[in-house]
Amino acid sequence: MTPSLRTRRRPGLRTFSVTLLGGLALAIALAGCTGGSDEASADRAMSGGSASDAGAASQREGGIATAADTVSSRPPAAQRSVISKGTVVLRSTDVAGARFDVRQIVDQYGGEVSEEQTDTDRDGEVVSAHLVLRIPAADFGEAMADLEDVADLRFSGRSAEDVTTEVIDTRVRLRAQRRSIARIETLLDRAQDLRDIVLIESQLTRRQADLDSLEQQAAYLEDQTSLASITVDVEHERVATDDEDRTGFLAGLSAGWHGLVAVAVALATAAGALLPWLGVLVLLALPGWPLLQWLRRRREAPAEAPVEA
Repeated sequence: MTPSLRTRRRPGLRTFSVTLLGGLALAIALAGCTGGSDEASADRAMSGGSASDAGAASQREGGIATAADTVSSRPPAAQRSVISKGTVVLRSTDVAGARFDVRQIVDQYGGEVSEEQTDTDRDGEVVSAHLVLRIPAADFGEAMADLEDVADLRFSGRSAEDVTTEVIDTRVRLRAQRRSIARIETLLDRAQDLRDIVLIESQLTRRQADLDSLEQQAAYLEDQTSLASITVDVEHERVATDDEDRTGFLAGLSAGWHGLVAVAVALATAAGALLPWLGVLVLLALPGWPLLQWLRRRREAPAEAPVEA
């Protein structure tokens, strides 16, 4: 009986041992899997951190590049807009020639003569010329220097007015006004009610008028800043010739003749002034003359009476 019992107990012990060993092996396997999973998670975390750091670095680099691109793409500082004006007064013995030289300078710089006035004497000789020139603003200084050398310079003046702020303000207002008109036109296309259409059209008309005014102002500023204005006045200068005899017999004869003419003119003027009075005196003397003769005879009659006695 005892041996059989021992025989029966051994298989159970072996089964328990196998089960225990299998559990230990499973636990070890699970531990290994868990460790591998934790390592993989750690690796993924580290990889994710590296990726995040790389992304952050890339974003920083991209931000720096964007900032650099923004700085490089910014427009340059606005150029100065200046209205330049000049005045040149010349004196020459040949006004027509000086005027021709002035026109040559205008053509040289690609300018234009916007106004011209010429005066001549009785013989048809040009004695004065007035010209208003429009010269490219970039050549204003050189053109002024060339004009001053055309003839004898009597006066030269320059002035410059900086209108940069006004030009920029006008451009900004133009862009804003055009965008506003575009929005109004969009509203007008979508409007259905007659009252809304009338109100929108009135707003559109007013803003269109403001836009036209701004465009005219911008065109004027563009014209004044792109072309400088120069006023040139050429006057005639009479110069005595070397062969003129200002002394001696001929000079004295000429002076005497001019003096005689002056005296004659003065006497004629005086006679003309006295002539009306002489006429009045003659009219008064006509009726008074017989009376004077009668009074004279009466005074002479008593003086002759004693001689007869």
